[in-house]
Amino acid sequence: MVQAWYMDESADDPRLPHRPEPGRAVGLEQLRGLGVLYWKLDADKYENDPELEKIRRERNYSWMDIITICKDKLPNYEEKLWNQCANICKTAGPGLSTAGESAVLGHWAFPPMSMEIKVFYQEHLHLDEEIRYILEGSGYFDVRDREDQWIRISMEKGDMITLPAGIYHRFTLDEKNYVKAMRLFVGEPVWTAYNRPADHFPAREQYVRFLAQTA
Repeated sequence: MVQAWYMDESADDPRLPHRPEPGRAVGLEQLRGLGVLYWKLDADKYENDPELEKIRRERNYSWMDIITICKDKLPNYEEKLWNQCANICKTAGPGLSTAGESAVLGHWAFPPMSMEIKVFYQEHLHLDEEIRYILEGSGYFDVRDREDQWIRISMEKGDMITLPAGIYHRFTLDEKNYVKAMRLFVGEPVWTAYNRPADHFPAREQYVRFLAQTA
């Protein structure tokens, strides 16, 4: 089962857990109250998993691919990662639409390395849901709560998460420096990230209304 907690305020390496002692754990009910959805699946059978297919049908996740963030794909990885960049080798899911190879950071959808590198560990939002299913490795999603505090969600093999449109969040690898994940999307993917402040977007306004209605 997924673990989540309120982060400390340390400026140490973002890949560390940042779990204070004593800690403040966050349960699934609190995450659902923020619009964050979670499933635990069997990642070893992702290619032919009826439960995954059921979720995709019910939520209209028609597009998917698989990406890998791995240390040996980028020279001078340590320096570049904490300058907020990373490289991706991306492969398409069997029998499903693809978008070609790309470099991916932060929210895992960035242009090739020959183009401008975008920010990795930068707080941002999207105008659509962000769906990630961890097939191998691990990492952290951080999301803001109602009081604007950071909640860290530890993502490991078999964890699938949906972040609602309009939520401020960010992603980082952990100290293992490796993750392989499935990305899903409703229709053709739109990967644009809007760094905070981005409160003027309708998706953000709708999300704020959702928080008020579910408080």
